[in-house]
Amino acid sequence: MTAATPDPRGPLCIVYNAGELVVGPVDDTADTAPADDARTDGPLEIREDAAFAAINGEVVAVGPTDEITRAYPPDNAATAIDADGNAVVPGFVDPHTHALFAGDRSDEFAAKVRGRSYQEILAEGGGILRTVRAVHDASDDDLLANLRSHLDVMLAHGTTTVEVKSGYGLEAETELRLLETIDRAAAKHPITLVPTFMGAHAVPADTDTEDYVDRVISDQLPAVADQGIAEFCDVFCEADVFDVDQSQRVLKAGAAAGLTPKIHAEEFTRLGGAQLAAELEAASADHLLHATAEDVAALVEAAVVPVLLPGTAFGLGAAYADARAFLEAGASVALATDFNPNCHVRTMEFVQTLAVMKMDLTPAEALLAATRNAALAIDRDDGTGTLREGAPADAAVLAAPSYVHLAYRFDTTAIETVVKNGREVGT
Repeated sequence: MTAATPDPRGPLCIVYNAGELVVGPVDDTADTAPADDARTDGPLEIREDAAFAAINGEVVAVGPTDEITRAYPPDNAATAIDADGNAVVPGFVDPHTHALFAGDRSDEFAAKVRGRSYQEILAEGGGILRTVRAVHDASDDDLLANLRSHLDVMLAHGTTTVEVKSGYGLEAETELRLLETIDRAAAKHPITLVPTFMGAHAVPADTDTEDYVDRVISDQLPAVADQGIAEFCDVFCEADVFDVDQSQRVLKAGAAAGLTPKIHAEEFTRLGGAQLAAELEAASADHLLHATAEDVAALVEAAVVPVLLPGTAFGLGAAYADARAFLEAGASVALATDFNPNCHVRTMEFVQTLAVMKMDLTPAEALLAATRNAALAIDRDDGTGTLREGAPADAAVLAAPSYVHLAYRFDTTAIETVVKNGREVGT
């Protein structure tokens, strides 16, 4: 028996015999006609009976299975996956999570079901402040183990890139601990982690808001900048938390420290966070349940990605953001889980289901929002969220013939195999 010959250019990955291969968004700027094996489904370009090959974790070829397997024989591959007629999609990108925390708040979920509001629970010392206390009491190793356990679930459900925020420290030492924990997890877990500093997540008990904003700017941000882990600075711009002026101060100071602004905006009330995001040209404005037509226009004009979080509305029993208004205005709508102790959803599959059933997105629009558009919300313009040539070889092979099963199948996962950087990965 002849041994396989490794590709001399580096580790080869090939995924072939895909009944549907979702390449990414339709390329309206292409000078050439679509390939013979390509079709469009709404905003998506799909290849049929297709394959992709990757070398050193980067997609190098996409096309018909017979052509790709001739040029890149599976026998020579370090990773070779026969999709057996099933669908293959880009790995999901989750651009908004609070996945690093300690403690349990399931009793607060029960209280909300009985009619207590999020704001009432927070005012009584619950909510974010309760998680802050639990994080302060947790060891570094416990925090790391918690985060890794959540990432394992996300990976098994097809997510290959995740943004993770700090924000359960509310003072410099613990905020740095949280960012360091994100960095430690990134070194050990297959998922790509994108760290965000969010010291302006809540106001500590018995603390004046203005005084706390001053501490975020004078104490926390310089320490975060010196640490060099965080990429973004986020703030909870909301009534009874941080107003527009306070949010602006934090985000401008963050930008001066080298951190790209993001903002929680118009979640419970319309306060003006979306307009601030447009003014600062933030990477994204997130939540947007109470955004107006004026807000939509401002965000589109400033090329700020709207990140919609249907799991949050589902958990709160609230109205959903108007995704169709953003789409009709030409926005690159993104979806995210908002995974946190108040919104216990870790799978982008369920988020796509909610987006289709409750926000009037088509399955194709939901998948695009969970892949390429979500990558734009974290400033990833290297092809992340697509399977085009030059993109990271991050993919999910479904146990189903069509990507529509991602939204359609909401009892169990449709994901069979996950590929990250050209390697089959598992938990």
